Amino acid sequence: MAYLEIARECGISGAAVHQRVKKMEDAGIITGARLLVKPPALGFDVCAFVGVHLLQSRLYPDTVEAIQKIPEVVECHFVTGDYALLLKVFCRDHEHLMDVLLNTILNLPNVSKTETIISLDQIFERQVWVKDKRSSKVESATGIAPAHKKTERKKKP
Repeated sequence: MAYLEIARECGISGAAVHQRVKKMEDAGIITGARLLVKPPALGFDVCAFVGVHLLQSRLYPDTVEAIQKIPEVVECHFVTGDYALLLKVFCRDHEHLMDVLLNTILNLPNVSKTETIISLDQIFERQVWVKDKRSSKVESATGIAPAHKKTERKKKP
C-alpha cells in the first residue's frame, strides 16, 4: 500500500507515515518489504502442516539446512511439544504432497517420522499488532492506528 494511501486512511500526512516507517526500519521492527503471492493462483492448491520427529534433536541444524532446499516448504519452526520441527508446505495436489512426504522429507537422514495436517481453508492471515508501552493504545505493525470515523447523528428539528 502506498504511503499516501495509508495516510489518507489514517487521517495523517504522507510525510508522517514515511517518518514512522523509517523509524521502525531503524529500530529493526520492519526488516523489508515483500510481495505476497497466493499459492493457489500458481496452482499450489494444497496447504499442509507437517510435524517432524527427529532421531536426534541436537542435529536439527543439519536437518533444517536440508529442509531449506525443499521448495515446497515455505516455513520451518523449531517447536516445543511432540515434534521437533513444524513445517508449512504448499503442493499442487495430494499426490504431490505424498511425493514430497515420502520421497523427500522422510528420506532425510535425521527424520524418524512425520505427522501431516492438511488445511481445508485459510480463514484469515494478519500481521503482528503491537501495544505502545507508554499507553494502552494498540497500533498495527506499521505503527499507525487507523482513524476512527465518527458517525454524525442527525439533529432533530
